[in-house]
Amino acid sequence: MPAMLDRAGLSVAEPLVRFVEEAVLPGLAIDAAGWWQGAADIFARFAPVNRALLAERDRLQTAIDARYVAGEPVDEAFLREIGYLVPEPVPFTIGTHDVDAELATMAGPQLVVPVLNARFVLNAANARWGSLYDAFYGTDALPGKAAAGGYDQARGAQVVAAAKAFLDQAVPLIGRRWDEVAGFGVEHGELLVAGLLGAPTPALADPSAFVGYDGAPAAPSALLFRHHGLHIAVMIDRATTVGREDPAGIADVVLESALTTIVDLEDSIAAVDAEDKVAAYANWLGLMKGDLEESFDKGGRTITRRLAADREYSTPDGAALTLPGRSVLFVRNVGHLMTTPALLLADGSAAPEGILDALLTSTIALYDLRGLGRFRNSRARSVYIVKPKMHGPGECAFTDDLFDAVEDLLGLARHTIKVGVMDEERRTSANLAACIQAVKDRIVFINTGFLDRTGDEMHTAMRAGPMIPKAEMKASGWIKAYEDRNVRIGLAAGLSGRAQIGKGMWAAPDRMADMIREKIAHPLAGANTAWVPSPTAATLHAMHYHSVDVFARQREIASEAVPALDALLAVPVARGRNWTAEEVRAELDNNAQGILGYVVRWIDQGVGCSKVPDIHDIGLMEDRATLRISSQHMANWLLHGVATADDIDAAFARMAVKVDAQNAGDPLYRPMAGNEATSLAYQAARALVFDGVTQPSGYTEPLLHAYRLRVKAG
Repeated sequence: MPAMLDRAGLSVAEPLVRFVEEAVLPGLAIDAAGWWQGAADIFARFAPVNRALLAERDRLQTAIDARYVAGEPVDEAFLREIGYLVPEPVPFTIGTHDVDAELATMAGPQLVVPVLNARFVLNAANARWGSLYDAFYGTDALPGKAAAGGYDQARGAQVVAAAKAFLDQAVPLIGRRWDEVAGFGVEHGELLVAGLLGAPTPALADPSAFVGYDGAPAAPSALLFRHHGLHIAVMIDRATTVGREDPAGIADVVLESALTTIVDLEDSIAAVDAEDKVAAYANWLGLMKGDLEESFDKGGRTITRRLAADREYSTPDGAALTLPGRSVLFVRNVGHLMTTPALLLADGSAAPEGILDALLTSTIALYDLRGLGRFRNSRARSVYIVKPKMHGPGECAFTDDLFDAVEDLLGLARHTIKVGVMDEERRTSANLAACIQAVKDRIVFINTGFLDRTGDEMHTAMRAGPMIPKAEMKASGWIKAYEDRNVRIGLAAGLSGRAQIGKGMWAAPDRMADMIREKIAHPLAGANTAWVPSPTAATLHAMHYHSVDVFARQREIASEAVPALDALLAVPVARGRNWTAEEVRAELDNNAQGILGYVVRWIDQGVGCSKVPDIHDIGLMEDRATLRISSQHMANWLLHGVATADDIDAAFARMAVKVDAQNAGDPLYRPMAGNEATSLAYQAARALVFDGVTQPSGYTEPLLHAYRLRVKAG
């Protein structure tokens, strides 16, 4: 355990003190004593309120549990009576200002990346631009796959044909297809194309789509287009393998892809102590200063990742044009539940971790706000914080007040710190308009997240009865109401053109053909962003925003009625179902395998998010949200007698063998099968189920943190 040092009456772990006083504050010319005193004042003011909000969660859950046990209806009238539902606010419009275009007036993919992995963070930040050729070539987005042993010309021809078909749709030419072009030129501000036969002619069906170029006008090396607000760069280089074979010398098509990235301190990382928190904050500091680097070996060569520079072009009339080279970065703080041993309050209790996050991530963001970094993150000079796992408008109002206090400490104008509200808890969904109103002058983001939202659905109604199988959840009525209400309530509050309305993650990073086919549903739903699992997926998903004019779609949707609240409140219990023993076993095995596959990396290796093989050996991106669903589902079936404790233990035993086999190639992996009595990862997985009913809101963090700390202690 690190030494604890006194700072303004707070006991702060020495690594955190050193980081704040040596790495953060000196470059900002902020007096350390004054900063710590301001932090102590904020903790003294807000920690008791934080505790009271958590007590209110418990009060409401206790009342709901008792109602179910008594056999009485948990309907809208009852939920209003106990204060779970609040009155709908009168119509209002958000007042958020100073918002970057990437959030307000552009539509495109969004990445979420664990802050503790510097290489992943840099890749995500640089995923603002992505090669469509590479995305097609190396994934199943196109049928077949490249042959091993160097460049596969047949696969390359397939890629080029698909990319040019995309250009035909997004940037159509006059009287010809893109595969009929033999050359380009810029003359008097107009793009000209030469066909396979004949002199150059005006190129574009919509001349305004041509917004820039690089190189000489008579022989440009890049052409820049804009469609639906997103840029497309056509790269021309006859010296490359691909460009040499192309009639027009086109070597690549580069799409503006991940407009925004959420740098995550929450669900996708395992940060349980001062050492972990400092590592997380240090990477955020590197991003804000622009000096974060990561080197690694690839094929015997050392590769160093850095933040990408901005992209320089000339406009059609010859003026300079600079486009951002990186995603605009959010930072996701933790929610209100967790405390951290990195800082103890005056009474000796662990500090609310979310308050510490608000203080540190905002202070670090001053490097960007003051222009002290190598690059600008927010050209609108705002700080973007995503706040997860808030239950209802009271908790949103608390966050608004907390951000006010942090702004005052740092000398920032009111509402410089913006907030993203994740609509992932049932009480937030049911009171979404009031939640938005509580932060109406700083909100820049709402989104739906099937995973945590389903976990809270199950925990809130834990005693209502056995839940339907996990695979049936996405087709249940409350899900459609949840997704539709989120967009329509957001539009009614004026988010269009001022903030993001987002949708959830595509969890299968190796199944890009399926993603291309299915994820267009998100922009069609009126969402101007949606989560993807990788930079490659961001480039492929970007094509959807060229297919759908999201802001036109939002205008269509805006007049539609918000789905009724009763549809949202319909609980997905299985009424009158009698499962066979085989069905119960299959469901338990599926859940147990997912739990073990994720938990063993979290507990033993501190990996908070990774591609975990599912029971069918398909790699899925897993984080604590997926864990919450699986553990709550098993706990629910245990509670209602669908499965016995012996059934669940048998499932864990079977799946430990499978998970061990799936991880056989990992030299850091610690087998669980045969080591059940000593494997803390295995014990944590069991605890998540057998203690699942009593976990606050069904969250997995308290148990995960406790077991991980035991592993770190040796």
